[in-house]
Amino acid sequence: MSARSHWLLLFCLFSLLPSFSNAQFTKEQLQKIDQVFAKWNRTDRPGAALAVIHNGTIVYEKGYGMADLEHGIAIRPETVFYIGSVSKQFVAMCMLLLEEAGKIDLDADIRTYLPEFPDYGTPVTSRNLIHHTSGIRDNLTLWELKGRSHLDEIPESEIYDLIKRQEKLNFEPGTEYRYSNSCYFMMSMIIERVSGQTLREYADENIFKKLGMSHTFFGDDNRRIIRNRAFGYNENRAGEIENMIMRFDLVGSGGLYSNVQDMFLWDQNFYHNKLGKNGQELIDKMLTNGRYKDGSEVNYAFAVVNDNYRGLRTISHSGALGGYRAFYVQFPDQQFSVVILGNVTTLGPTGLGYAVADVCLADLLEPEVPKKAAGTATAAIKPEKETAPTLSTAELNVYAGRFYSPELDFSYDLEVKDSQLILKIGETEEIPLQPVSDTSFETDHGLGLEFKPTKKGKMDQFLLDAGRVSGIHFDRQK
Repeated sequence: MSARSHWLLLFCLFSLLPSFSNAQFTKEQLQKIDQVFAKWNRTDRPGAALAVIHNGTIVYEKGYGMADLEHGIAIRPETVFYIGSVSKQFVAMCMLLLEEAGKIDLDADIRTYLPEFPDYGTPVTSRNLIHHTSGIRDNLTLWELKGRSHLDEIPESEIYDLIKRQEKLNFEPGTEYRYSNSCYFMMSMIIERVSGQTLREYADENIFKKLGMSHTFFGDDNRRIIRNRAFGYNENRAGEIENMIMRFDLVGSGGLYSNVQDMFLWDQNFYHNKLGKNGQELIDKMLTNGRYKDGSEVNYAFAVVNDNYRGLRTISHSGALGGYRAFYVQFPDQQFSVVILGNVTTLGPTGLGYAVADVCLADLLEPEVPKKAAGTATAAIKPEKETAPTLSTAELNVYAGRFYSPELDFSYDLEVKDSQLILKIGETEEIPLQPVSDTSFETDHGLGLEFKPTKKGKMDQFLLDAGRVSGIHFDRQK
């Protein structure tokens, strides 16, 4: 072997090893971190990339599991992932930059920038969108209530029309918090209208290039070739790994592709801001929680959550869509952060992130408060759940029929099978309904149906609740 070949072989071998600095963490700690990810550190499973950041340096970075099972490509720190709702903080930063430039008023009615948006009788502001206090129904929930999949390509115009079809808001803007992906999707439209650039273009010019995040971009075209991409997977109930091919390319609520090394550059910008013109003032604004109309505080800032973990202050956000999972948490007082980007539905990155913090910050964390076991003398006594009514087949038949929602522009069929009311969404999905009262039903999927009897006692109308969406009305067709 030539000297050149020898050194090339050594370089390749060392490039496969995890990177770390023993100056800050012990070998035992690093081994414990690997144990946290032991389940995923295999060549036959997807997994995650990890970066542990301390005092301005990535002190440990490693890939666990596979980025591409079909081609046998392992996850590395350079691997690019879809990061779901962690994307939202970059959209919020774009809004702050536009505000700083005097191009947008966060407290103006969004109809200033989106004049075609419905007038609900009370203004919805960009600040409402940022802090999820708008009352606008969640677009991805609406999409799936139409029997569609978020894994498919979703035309921007079609889903925006769906948002605009809603006759009501979930609540009066500024009075409640309810997480809604519509808010950040609509902000991507506002950014484009105001700046004349797509969100991808604006963020690239004003954030990613300035921070050197060369592997980060908003993926608004699913035909784009993404080098070093991790593909998303599902782990089914039998523990089998399945492909989870995603053609979703809406941006705003999500849509960002990045890797843990680029996320380190973003993390460091919280301490030494390079964006905009006003230095740390921009970061201070980003970390400021929203306010309700009554002046009380919303526990959500500019797409980051201010919280604490075992006595230490944290800034964090998680993300999930398709087979991708992400979590970013910063302990600002310790200048310590964890970034986890994964590619399987069962990963649980939030728990893994805090488990890494448990290892690295063990001497600083307050003791965990043990959970009280049920049945102990100090355990809270839960009220007994009301007994659900038992309805006969004849009583259930009163609810059967086809019902249409003008807000979804979609029909549901209710049928009685084996003495149970069944909700049919589309051609294949059948969901059992359990009676809660004489006029209401619920499902294990989190759906609730509340029937509104007519004066003659006929069940010709119901309202549908689905977590991030409430009060969608359906009328009987037959």
